[in-house]
Order: sequence, then structure tokens, then C-alpha cells
Amino acid sequence: MRKFAVICCLALFAMAFGQRSFAQESAPAPEPTKASQAPVHFYHLEFVVQELGTDGKPVNSRAYTVDTNTDRSNRGVSVRTGSRVPISTGEHQIQYIDLGVNFDVHNTYEVEGKLALELTADVSSLANPGSASQSSTPVIRNNRWQSPGCC
Repeated sequence: MRKFAVICCLALFAMAFGQRSFAQESAPAPEPTKASQAPVHFYHLEFVVQELGTDGKPVNSRAYTVDTNTDRSNRGVSVRTGSRVPISTGEHQIQYIDLGVNFDVHNTYEVEGKLALELTADVSSLANPGSASQSSTPVIRNNRWQSPGCC
């Protein structure tokens, strides 16, 4: 009778705690998958600025290059070249103005396999002193282009 009571107790014990032990041994739950992200691509961009003569033919040409990528954490790239020119703003007062070529490339991404980006280009220089008025105030030429995104 004792054997029968011990076997019944073991059977009840196994039935009561057996399911819990199997639940602990089950395979771990799969980790949630991260949202699939497009692969990052790298691009080498070249910007060419040409100075035209009075006849419309190129007199001077300069190339500027930058490297960018389509990674979401990319903050953009910039090119800054030129000079700081002093301008007299009054008696014993001087203000410096940045003149030269500036390029800003932001929000680089791909649309159907084509590169899309936001581009700002700024080209500034002193105008020809002979064409300016007779005053000593310099004339500054400034050309600015901005694209909201292009492919």
C-alpha cells in the first residue's frame, strides 16, 4: 500500500509540475524583426562652375567634388570656398563679407534606383569696378540656386 501511495503521489506531482517544466523548456519567442531598411549607397558628386567671357565662351572652369550617401543619419555635405572681403561701413568700421562658391547637399535618398537630393548653390563675387557707380562702395554679384529635390 505504501508503494501505491508513493507512486500516486509521484504521478500527481509529475502531472502538477510537469507542464510547467515543459513550458520553460520551450523554444524562446522569436525577436521582433526590425523594419527592413534600404541598403546604403555611396555617391561621388562633381559640380563644375564655368565663368563665361563676353562672347559667351568659357573663360574659367572650376570643379568641386563631394562624397555623400543615402544613409538616413547622413547630415549632408557642404563645400565652402572663397574669401572674406572687408567692406567699410562707416568711419573706423569694417564689415567682412564672404564671397566665393558654396554648395550644400542635403536629404540624399533614392527613388526607384535614381538619386534624389536637395541642392543649394551660391556663387558670389565683386562686380567689375568699371561698371559700378563712381562711389567707393563695391557692387557684389550674387547668384543662388536651390532645388527642392530632383531625380
